[in-house]
Amino acid sequence: MAEHETPTERLHVVPADDENETSEEPPLRSRVSGWGRVVRGNRTLWLVALIAVVCLVAGLLVGRFLLAPPSSASDAPDAGLVTVPVEFGPLSNDVTLRADVGYADAVEVKLDTSAVSGPAVVTGQVPEVGATLNALSIALEVVGRPVIVLPGELPAYRTLRVGVAGPDVLQLKQALVGVGLDAGDVSSNMFDEATANAVGALYAQVGYPLPPAEEGASEALRGAEEGVRSAQKEIAAAQQAVDAAASGPSKVDSWQADVKVAAAEQALGAARTSGEGVQQAEWDLQTAKLERDQLHAPKNVASERSALDAARAQLSSANDALAEARQKVLPHLPASEVLYLTELPRRVDATTVERGAVLEGPAMTVSGATVRLTGAAAEADARLLEVGAEAAFELPDGTEHRAVISELTPGKESKSRWEVLLAPDPLTPEQITELQGSNVRAKIKIGATDGDVLSVPLAALTAGPGGESRVEVVDSDPRDGEDAETRMIVVETGLAAEGAVEITPTEGKLEEGDLVVVGR
Repeated sequence: MAEHETPTERLHVVPADDENETSEEPPLRSRVSGWGRVVRGNRTLWLVALIAVVCLVAGLLVGRFLLAPPSSASDAPDAGLVTVPVEFGPLSNDVTLRADVGYADAVEVKLDTSAVSGPAVVTGQVPEVGATLNALSIALEVVGRPVIVLPGELPAYRTLRVGVAGPDVLQLKQALVGVGLDAGDVSSNMFDEATANAVGALYAQVGYPLPPAEEGASEALRGAEEGVRSAQKEIAAAQQAVDAAASGPSKVDSWQADVKVAAAEQALGAARTSGEGVQQAEWDLQTAKLERDQLHAPKNVASERSALDAARAQLSSANDALAEARQKVLPHLPASEVLYLTELPRRVDATTVERGAVLEGPAMTVSGATVRLTGAAAEADARLLEVGAEAAFELPDGTEHRAVISELTPGKESKSRWEVLLAPDPLTPEQITELQGSNVRAKIKIGATDGDVLSVPLAALTAGPGGESRVEVVDSDPRDGEDAETRMIVVETGLAAEGAVEITPTEGKLEEGDLVVVGR
């Protein structure tokens, strides 16, 4: 009967006790369709997860069967000797540091214009960037007056004139002598007439007139000169009076006095002869003799000498006044007309003023006219260096350029870092322009071999029974490992640099290219 059943009949052959399971069929289909929606909605996520699983399995298989195939440790070949060839060439030990390229000692230039009457207007001589300031250069022109560059460290802070003393005067004298002018005694800090004359020569040399004297100084000088002349006339008159009083009677007066006495004597003789008028004649003779005696008696010139002394005192005062007046018109140096700079010449890096502007604040920034490299090194490296040691750095075109250490200074903030200043060999203006403000790597040689030498890595050295240094040379294939043919060569070591050491064979033969053992 089952062989003749129709499909329809087979669908209805269901036991009666399966009715409950048949009734739950719709919920099962709902769950299956729900998972389908999850899979379809996150198809990309499931695809990525599947790829990750495949890659993991593949990696395990590669690591198991390709990178580490199953084999016993006894099947692996013996490790060979680790060797390096002997080198032949120069060997040097260097200290390498980074250095900034620039001009030395950049400083801001400020001028004291407190003595300038009215606004300190810049009227000319404004230097261009890159200009060089030397001794006697005109750094600027303010209110028609020059600002003269002189060598010195102490800034100008007051007007210097005759009678002033101090360290600024001493600096001025030394600066004047430095530019070839005679400033008098340079060991004295007194501004004297010789210094004033040198200042006058300074202005003549730079082509500017002297600074004007104080108001009324010229009139005071003329008055003092007239006072001296008047006092000299008074002395001359008083001296004549003294001379006249002390000179005695003239010959005529003496002759007249003698004639008068002789006439009185004759009159007395005649009176005695005639017997008349004798007494009167005697009185006349006595009077004539008294007058003659008074004429020849010493004169009292005290009053005349007193007048002479007063005239001389007046002349001394007049001379003092004249000297003071002359000092006030002697050349002087205002603080606003001098600029002291150290380490001349100097280069103008920047200007902050222009012609017609009022000078306020710094006028310009200047630096040393020569280029230098400023770097820093650790204290341990710095102590290996010395002033004058040679260094090398790369120019923008890749070529090496020589420099020497000019200064070594322990750091101010941290003594573990030292400042290293290097002076390069002369550079062209184009090279300076390209290097200005850049940072370069400088190599400083602290030891070098004299020509080409044999060298090996430090790891190639071993100690012999007596403490001698040796290297092991491989004469066969290093891959033979412990079975390779080797020989020991006793060597004398030299300069060590950058992990290598200079060697000289003392027992045995060693050549460039020979393989030496550095590891097993």
